[in-house]
Amino acid sequence: MARIQFIGTDHPLYEQEVDLRNRVLLDPIGIDVAWLEERWPGMEARSEHFVAVIDHPKDGPRVVGCVLLLPDEPEKGVGKLAQMAVDPQRQREGIGRELCTELERRAFGELGLTRLFCHARKGADRFYQSVGWVPEGAEFEEAGIPHIKMVCEGG
Repeated sequence: MARIQFIGTDHPLYEQEVDLRNRVLLDPIGIDVAWLEERWPGMEARSEHFVAVIDHPKDGPRVVGCVLLLPDEPEKGVGKLAQMAVDPQRQREGIGRELCTELERRAFGELGLTRLFCHARKGADRFYQSVGWVPEGAEFEEAGIPHIKMVCEGG
C-alpha cells in the first residue's frame, strides 16, 4: 500500500510528482507544469504537495499519486484541490481516496479551512462524489475539456 507524504518543491520526490502530473494530466492536452507556472506564477510554491509513495524493490521510493492543495484560494477559509493524478497502472487501488482523505485532514483539521473545491474533469466527478464531494453549478470548459465544480464542506 502507498504511504502519503507532504512534500515541498525542494523535496527529492518533487521531480517525480511533476513527471506524474505531466504524464497523466497535462501531456494529453498539450501543456506541462512549466506552462502552468508561467500563467500562474508562484502556484507551485504556494501549493501544498501531497504524494502517494511506494517503495520499489529496485528503484527505491516511487511517486504513484499526487494532489495539490492551494489554501486560502480564492479567499481566506477556502481551499482548492488541484492536479490530482494517479499512475494509470495503480488506479482503482484506493490511492486517490487516500490522497483526498489526507488533503481534507490537513485542510479542515490543521489549516482550519471551511470549504474545499476543485474543477473536476467530466468523468472524474464520479470519483469525487464517491468520496463525499458534491457538484456545484453547471458544466464548463477549462483547457478545452468539460469540467464540473465539486465542493466539500468542512464539518
